[in-house]
Amino acid sequence: MIQVKNLHLMHKKDLRPILENFSFALNPGDKAVVIGEEGNGKSTLLKWLVNPALVEDYVEAEGERITGGARIGYLPQELPAEEKERTLYEFFCEEEQFFQWSPKELSKLAQELGLPTDFYYGEQQMYTLSGGEKVKAQMARLLLGEPDVFLLDEPSNDIDIPTLLWMERFIRESEQPVLYISHDETLIERTANVVIHLEQIRRKTVSRHTVARMPYREYLSHRENVMDNQMQAALNERRQERIRREKLNRIMQRVEHEQSAISRQNPHGGQLLKKKMKAVKSMEKRFDKAAGQMTERPEEEEAILLRFSPDIRLPAGKIVLDFHLDALVAGETEPDFRRAGLAEEKKGEGTEPAPSRVLARNIHLFVRGPERICIVGKNGVGKTTLLKRIAEELLPRQDIRAAYMPQNYEDLLELDKTPVDYLSESGGKEEITRIRTWLGSMKYTADEMQHAIRELSGGQKAKIFFLKMNLSGANVLVLDEPTRNFSPLSNPVIRQVLLDFGGAIISISHDRKYIEEVCETVYELTEDGLCKVTKDN
Repeated sequence: MIQVKNLHLMHKKDLRPILENFSFALNPGDKAVVIGEEGNGKSTLLKWLVNPALVEDYVEAEGERITGGARIGYLPQELPAEEKERTLYEFFCEEEQFFQWSPKELSKLAQELGLPTDFYYGEQQMYTLSGGEKVKAQMARLLLGEPDVFLLDEPSNDIDIPTLLWMERFIRESEQPVLYISHDETLIERTANVVIHLEQIRRKTVSRHTVARMPYREYLSHRENVMDNQMQAALNERRQERIRREKLNRIMQRVEHEQSAISRQNPHGGQLLKKKMKAVKSMEKRFDKAAGQMTERPEEEEAILLRFSPDIRLPAGKIVLDFHLDALVAGETEPDFRRAGLAEEKKGEGTEPAPSRVLARNIHLFVRGPERICIVGKNGVGKTTLLKRIAEELLPRQDIRAAYMPQNYEDLLELDKTPVDYLSESGGKEEITRIRTWLGSMKYTADEMQHAIRELSGGQKAKIFFLKMNLSGANVLVLDEPTRNFSPLSNPVIRQVLLDFGGAIISISHDRKYIEEVCETVYELTEDGLCKVTKDN
């Protein structure tokens, strides 16, 4: 369906190779996941497959792309800026096939996605939708177009758990091949039958890729076994090499000693020793050649290194939050708390505020001590709006130190600054050195530290938030989908970091492994308020 031959991608700014000599065919029945650490070029690869013009501003590309006239259904990681101002109806009218579907078919699709049946005809502008509603709207429009192949960039981002289950079923049962990127390990484990692994090794100076036609967990197990076997072979060969060298050196030293000690009156003995030394030198050359052919130690990407200070502790009896809200209202003007760590949601230029509507009533949330809480709920129910209200209450407090990570990173990040400038408060030499060290531990290269934040991937931006929270010494974290942009390879590290955190965590997430492993208490937000629920995979 889609074929790539000898693709080379290079970043124009720092001349870093993203992909080298990459060839791949997406065949009927393939459900291929692209994995790799943050900033390794996963989204760039998908964009190039859709249309090379999408990456030409920042990437040099060379290679052959064969689509055979296949209609590609593409879900971008972010809704394009020109789409944000459109109403829902205008958004769906962009798809010509929209008018070919019967009302019954449209209603069935809406129900499958957990949307109201009249969703397509709404006058609500796209930017006012929740993150999950945007993803659902884009997926609905893709399906209306009946493409031959799906390219999905983070389709699991922001969608609620019922829709996640639908997405799993859709990918698994789709008659069309699907190539996708996702951070959701559970979704990957349940759907992928092909793994494309993009890596950057040797401090991101060399790119490497692997294409494995096997399920995700099988790939990880196979990769670990291959790495272990290669390491054992490399160590054994080096051990044997060391033994041979030691033996050779002893022989060489003995011959040299005998040569220095032999009498000139014994020319025959001297000739024998010369022949012996020649044989030893020949043996040394053979050993040198064999050493050059030894199994190499396996090269792996450096793991991200992050942990909060073990000194961060909240007393068990400390009241972190006693939050009451009679009515949670969407569309109200929000104050700009950028300086305190909370910013109002950016609206499109020239747009009117969304009409106010009550999302939920009688909300009460009580948090004591180092409790780790997660709030779940259907898309559009107001989880992000609620978390902003909670952050608004916590950030000014003097008895705690709260930090906030929004769902939309651009709410807080200053996009024209570099990561170093954004994280720096004093600009002092020691502080800059410390920040560079921290960024290096999160696998930023020296060049990436000087890129404008707007040029970074979603995962790299998420790392900036984690570093900001770490450097601030926060003991209360307010996190809106904290794992959503980390790769499935980084997410286990992030979960462990948050599990080890000594303060309180108030979060929103649909990441099932995060909920299961990190969160002690789970609340569901409904129109009737918050209710405690049991954790469920």
